[in-house]
Amino acid sequence: MATVVVALLAGLAAGAAARPLIFARAVPRGEPNRTACPSCAASYPSPGLRGRLQAATGRCPSCGSKTGPAAGLPELLTGASFAAVAAAGASGWVGAAQYWLLACGAALTIIDLKVHRLPDILTLPASAGTLLLLGGAALAGEPGSFWRALAAAAVVTAVYLVLVAAGMGMGDVKLAPAVGALLGWSSWTAVLWGAFAGFALGAVAGLALILTGQASMKSHVAFGPYMIIGALAVFVMGA
Repeated sequence: MATVVVALLAGLAAGAAARPLIFARAVPRGEPNRTACPSCAASYPSPGLRGRLQAATGRCPSCGSKTGPAAGLPELLTGASFAAVAAAGASGWVGAAQYWLLACGAALTIIDLKVHRLPDILTLPASAGTLLLLGGAALAGEPGSFWRALAAAAVVTAVYLVLVAAGMGMGDVKLAPAVGALLGWSSWTAVLWGAFAGFALGAVAGLALILTGQASMKSHVAFGPYMIIGALAVFVMGA
């Protein structure tokens, strides 16, 4: 229980730290990053600890307009995912790789759902950091296979690259090495289940949007969140 509580608190802190980055990058592709409130041009977040605490309300401290992610959203999303992985027994270098992917993944989820993009500033560090931490796990002799992780990263990335022709975004492709490597560290079964879970969740979400009139058959569905949620489900269930 103590480990879960510590993970929850660490996740809350990680989500708070990611909030300014989410605010800056949650803009349509091609538009400049935001650095200030769109309504009054006040700096976001305001300097100092007080400014960061005010930013967590999801409103501009100067004009009160909705600014950035909703109140508590990145904090709670990251905290809950950290706690879930901790409850599943994450530890060591492999545990650190899981937390790293989820820290990047929570921010990516919010951005992708908002503007349908996965910025390089998060996808590339997510993949590089995951591979680096798994390399540490291999050197430390933790159970698993680094070579299988590399092979899985390559296979999953190649599959996603082929699917670009069917509408898959390049952001998803750049996130694929992290998801594939982390699943592949455990087993090929985990890779298969993780990939299947991501596609299944994406299909269900897309169908729900169509049935509720919020999307059409031609609409683009943010797939990044389902990649990450599918991998998280496999982590937690220990496939």
